[in-house]
Amino acid sequence: MEYSDVYMSYMGMAPKKIPHWEHWSCPDAETYLTGIDYYEHPRLCRLKLQELYPQLGLGVPATDDPIPRPTLDLTGQSSRVDEQGRHHVRWGDSETSIWDWGMFFKDAEDVFKFSPLEQGDFTNIPVVESRDYSDEEKLYEMYRKGYPTEWGDKAPEGSTSSTGFYNTMFMWPLLTFGWKLFLETCLDPRFERIMDEFAEINRRVFRSFARLPVNFVVCHDDIVTSRGPTCSPKWMHKYIFPRYEEFWVCSRRMVRKSYSWLTDVLMPTQMMYLPVEQEVLSANRTQIIKRSPASTRIASLQAKVITEYLHVIILKRSRRW
Repeated sequence: MEYSDVYMSYMGMAPKKIPHWEHWSCPDAETYLTGIDYYEHPRLCRLKLQELYPQLGLGVPATDDPIPRPTLDLTGQSSRVDEQGRHHVRWGDSETSIWDWGMFFKDAEDVFKFSPLEQGDFTNIPVVESRDYSDEEKLYEMYRKGYPTEWGDKAPEGSTSSTGFYNTMFMWPLLTFGWKLFLETCLDPRFERIMDEFAEINRRVFRSFARLPVNFVVCHDDIVTSRGPTCSPKWMHKYIFPRYEEFWVCSRRMVRKSYSWLTDVLMPTQMMYLPVEQEVLSANRTQIIKRSPASTRIASLQAKVITEYLHVIILKRSRRW
């Protein structure tokens, strides 16, 4: 059977061309590369880009209607402050928004009084994975709608059918409480109950994933920064790494079929994250997707129009299972 390059990369089968997942948000680069103004002719520009770089897999706008140019750039006004005193800068063809993580929590006592399981429904709480987790069967049904009915509970052989979850474990408290309150409370013994309840929510998620017709699951946690692990190894060993193994092993047991697990972890520098990478790999049949800033800003010096980095997710080849 012939496998796609994506499938082979996922499975560590060393394709000749390793696919990339592009976080594409640089309109000025598109204009420079294609010679077509991204804002005047967004469809024609993207069609030309597809022709030049089909491996990017970029979508194409349905119409060629002009797109308003952003008011913020590097040659004029580069930032602005809104009515609430919050700063905005250029992002893609628009500008950055504000993520109010922890907006419902005023102090540490609010955090310790919170019960993730009693809350259950996170639909109106900004945690990226904002949905109702109170009923596992309904949760599964919500995910199952995204796949062909005729597949049942098994994806076709060689398919790259996948699902994913942003809040694999670490992101839950970070997004729910916000960075400052997370740091203020995460070492307190009372925090253990909160993490236990987040783990129970995720058991519902991964048991639902185990019933889906998918061959891959992409998981995300921002567990390191460019300076090293976000939290101490001791904290990670208590709250994070054991849960990774539990979720992944539990899911594979339920479906009685082979899974390859991809963990998307933000690890920009090799030397800083090697110990963490080993911990994630040890969580049983896990593959790492490395996300890093591109090594080259395309034609930035010549054109002087590139205002953002191109971010590339590179699939790391690993052992065959």
